[in-house]
Amino acid sequence: MSTTASDPLAALGSLPGVPDAVDSVRKAVDRVYGHRVMRRRSNEVTAEAALRGSRGSAALAGADWNLEEVRRRTDFSGDDESRTVGAALRLTAEAGQLLSIWRQSPLRVLARLHLVAAGGAAPEDAVGRPRLAGEPVDEPLIEAPLPAADEVAGRLEGLSQLIIAGSAAPALVTAAVVHGELLALRPFGSHNGLVARTAERIVLIGSGLDPKSICPAEVGHAEQSRAAYVAAFEGYTAGTPEGMAAWIAHCGRSVELGVRESTAVCEALQRGAA
Repeated sequence: MSTTASDPLAALGSLPGVPDAVDSVRKAVDRVYGHRVMRRRSNEVTAEAALRGSRGSAALAGADWNLEEVRRRTDFSGDDESRTVGAALRLTAEAGQLLSIWRQSPLRVLARLHLVAAGGAAPEDAVGRPRLAGEPVDEPLIEAPLPAADEVAGRLEGLSQLIIAGSAAPALVTAAVVHGELLALRPFGSHNGLVARTAERIVLIGSGLDPKSICPAEVGHAEQSRAAYVAAFEGYTAGTPEGMAAWIAHCGRSVELGVRESTAVCEALQRGAA
C-alpha cells in the first residue's frame, strides 16, 4: 500500500468500478435504515446483526457453525472451533466500545482486539502486541508471504497515521484497506483474520455509514465463500489498480449481503416471526 500521495485512500476511491461499488453500498444501507422496523426496534436488529456477523467471521476462520448453534451455545471453551466462535462473539461485542479510541489511537485498539480475541488462549507475553522476529503466525486461511516483523511495525505505523490524519475517501474504501492491510501483515501470532474483520466493522460504524451496526460485512464475506475471499484478497496483495479495485468491490458486495441479511431480520420482526 503506497503512502506517497497526500491522501492515498481518496485516490483509491477513484479507481475504475470503485465509485459504482461505493454508490451501490450507500443505497443499500440507506434502504435498510429506512425500513419501518428500524424506527421502533433497531436495537433488536443490531443485536441480531452482531450475532450473524460473528458467525460469518468465525466461519471464515474455520468454525462454520450454523446460526442456531451459535445462538444456543453458552460455553465456547471446549475445542478450537468453539474458541474461535467465542473469540468472534467477544470481538463483535467489544467493537462498539472502541469507536471513540479508533481515530486517536488505532494501534491501541488493535492491541485490545487481539487481547479480547485471544481470551487467555495465547501466551501472556505474546498477546496484544505485534509479533517479534521469528515468532510464528497461526492463520491457516491466508497463505500470502508473511512480512518480516520490522516491515509489520513500519506498515502498522503508516496505517495508523493515515487513520489519524483522516481521509476524504468513502468509508467503504477505508474499511477495505484497513481489513486488507491487517490480513496482509498478520501482525499478531493468532486471530488476525478475526481482528481484521472487526477493524473493518469499526471503520464502517465510526464513519457514519453504518452507525447502528446493522450491516454486517462478515456475513457477506462468508456467504461469498472462503475461496472468493482469498481470491479477492490476492488482488489486494498484488497492489495493482485492478486488484485493489476488485478487493474494494468484494468488500462492498459483502456489506450489501449484510444489508440483505438485516433486511430479512427486519421483515421477520415486522411479521412477528423473530
